[in-house]
Amino acid sequence: MSSSTARLLAHRVLAAGAPRVSALARPTASLPSPAWRPFTRVNWHSRRQGMATAAAQKTVPQEALVATTIIEDDSDEIDIDYIEDKKKYASEGETKMRNFTVNFGPQHPAAHGVLRLILELNGEEIIRADPHIGLLHRGTEKLIEYKNYMQALPYFDRLDYVSMMTNEQAYSLAVEKLLNIEIPIRAKYIRTLFGELTRILNHIMAVMTHAMDVGALTPFLWMFEEREKLMEHYERVSGARMHAAYVRPGGVALDMPLGLMDDIYQWAQQFGDRIDETEELLTGNRIWKLRTIGIGLVTAQQALDWSFSGVMLRGSGIKWDIRKVAPYDAYDKVDFDVPIGVNGDCYDRYLCRIEEMRQSLRIINQCLNDMPPGPVKVDDWKIPNWVPTFPSTFSRHLCIDYKRQIVPPPRASMKENMEALIHHFKLYSEGFSVPPGETYTVIEAPKGEFGVFLVSDGSNRPYRCKIRAPGFAHLQGSDFMARGHLIPDMVTIIGTMKIDKNIRLRHINHYDPLTAVSRLGYCVW
Repeated sequence: MSSSTARLLAHRVLAAGAPRVSALARPTASLPSPAWRPFTRVNWHSRRQGMATAAAQKTVPQEALVATTIIEDDSDEIDIDYIEDKKKYASEGETKMRNFTVNFGPQHPAAHGVLRLILELNGEEIIRADPHIGLLHRGTEKLIEYKNYMQALPYFDRLDYVSMMTNEQAYSLAVEKLLNIEIPIRAKYIRTLFGELTRILNHIMAVMTHAMDVGALTPFLWMFEEREKLMEHYERVSGARMHAAYVRPGGVALDMPLGLMDDIYQWAQQFGDRIDETEELLTGNRIWKLRTIGIGLVTAQQALDWSFSGVMLRGSGIKWDIRKVAPYDAYDKVDFDVPIGVNGDCYDRYLCRIEEMRQSLRIINQCLNDMPPGPVKVDDWKIPNWVPTFPSTFSRHLCIDYKRQIVPPPRASMKENMEALIHHFKLYSEGFSVPPGETYTVIEAPKGEFGVFLVSDGSNRPYRCKIRAPGFAHLQGSDFMARGHLIPDMVTIIGTMKIDKNIRLRHINHYDPLTAVSRLGYCVW
């Protein structure tokens, strides 16, 4: 519908029951003439602002302003029902509100990264939440296809920089499955030990930043002091505070230095008291309970339908933990409990994370007490010599050396043995070859199930590496979790989901031929 027709309809409505007013209140009298000034949206925007000011000064009746409101609509169609409603509410001294949208992030402090949510609001009530991801796309999965199996490992540290060693653990287990190797028992205990330290690192970040967003700053300051101590343990064992690259295919990079186990034990003995102090501030706090109880409700069926995992699944009452149902590394040799929620709200998920930190302390103490001596990586292990007897459509190279070492030789032997020096150079320059095959490996990461679908074509580079991040499914459920809540409740919901950074980056294409993996009838993917 043209603008002239819209103005004509507006005058008909105005003439229906409104008294005549001055020319300043009528849009047709204020429109510029096309003969001397072009009609543009910018000119009309500035002109209608002047009209509104003049109308306010002239104290025009409410009925006469109906036509002005109609012309301000950007659409070409005029809603007659809306005009009638406008007249009715104007006569009653009320105004009918329309839904509007606001951007939550990526600059919002509660987004904690590059997460953007478009919220549709009715007043302050959220009626729709549309998550937008990919604002820091890096193409990690595609980059891995052009790196060898050794060079691909550091990318997993950077997927989620508060769950570093658990991401490395999933990738290393996937490569070891393709190689069909078994790592030493001491390496399994070290992986389990630092996996639980990483879980505590993650939960401290999740719970304390959540509390800070809601308004409680003191627990954040207290617990980040403990988190700093854990980062020092990271640095002592790997040389890096965050991007460790410590858990590698074949075991771990180095054995634990002398005195580190004693220091971890001393830290674990006092960390339980810090958890108690945090609970004294939050668990019974009236404001904290008002902000979290009944917010972001997720039933057990909804959690299964949306493929939730981790605390988002257990908070709804489903007792599912990969460490229990499909143990890996040394989790079959330690004893711990799996906490679950009852109501499935933000408060239950907070309690689950607090209890998981206590259970991680149990696992840490058992690893320190039961860890046997011995090697921490496979000892000079070489892949069996096999030659493909048929042409492979995957193969990138015709001649492949399947006798390459997958772990570097000791540095002392490199000074005495020329062959060890050659092996070290070839390993870090070209990597090692992996027999053709595919595997899907999933672990219980701090935020949920972290899976790696790895395909090998027999070369020294992955043919395909598909990453199943736990937060992707959680973020898709933000719409139904936020409906009916207020804008401040959106901060609480995002904090309890604790979206991982790799999902905010969204490192893959949306299409992927990965088949669904069954979780005893429950959909994982």
